[in-house]
Amino acid sequence: MGFVFRSRAKDEKAQSAVSAPVTDSKQPRDPQAPKGRPTPKRSVAQSQRRSVANTPMTRKDAAKRQREERRTAMARQREALAKGDERYLPARDKGPVRKFARDWIDSRFNIAEYFLPMAVIILVLSMIRVASLQNIALLLWLVVIVLIVLDSIVTGFRLRKRLAERFPDERRRGAVAYALMRSLQMRRLRLPKPQVKRGERP
Repeated sequence: MGFVFRSRAKDEKAQSAVSAPVTDSKQPRDPQAPKGRPTPKRSVAQSQRRSVANTPMTRKDAAKRQREERRTAMARQREALAKGDERYLPARDKGPVRKFARDWIDSRFNIAEYFLPMAVIILVLSMIRVASLQNIALLLWLVVIVLIVLDSIVTGFRLRKRLAERFPDERRRGAVAYALMRSLQMRRLRLPKPQVKRGERP
C-alpha cells in the first residue's frame, strides 16, 4: 500500500529525472567551434547569424560607403596640401624630387608668378578707347610674354642642373615642367603650400 500513499512531488521528480536528456561528456566537438572553446549555445549562434545577415550588402549601401571613403580621402588630401604632409599628397606631388622642385621655386622670385595681375592691368588698358593706351597695353603684353619665356628658360635650365646634382639616381622626368607650372601661380595660391621662405635655398 506504500505506493498509494507516495507523495505526488516525489513522482514528479522521478518523471523529470527519467525524461531529462543524458549529457555525454564524450560528445564530439563542433568542427566550426574555436579550438579550446565550448560550442556556443543555439541562441547565441542564432543571434550571431542574424547580425551577420543584417549587415548592409546592397549596391546602394556599398556606393554610399565608397562615397564616404572618397570624401574622407579628399579631406585628408586637402589637409596634406595645406600642411605639406607627404603621406597623403596626390601622386603628382609626391617624392623627394618634386618636393625639392617646389621648394626651389618657392625660394625665389619668378616673373611668371606676376603674370595674372599684369594680365589684368593690360586687359584694362586695352579696353580704354584711347589709341596711345591701347598701344602701351600691346607693348606691355609683348614685354611680359618675352620676360616670362626668358625667365622660364633660365629657371628650367638651372633647376635641371640642380636636380641632376642632388638626385643623380632618382627619376626626374617631368619635375622641371612641374616646377615651371608652379611658378605661374601666385605664391599664396600655390598648393601644396610653400614650406620655405623667399631667399631660403632648399
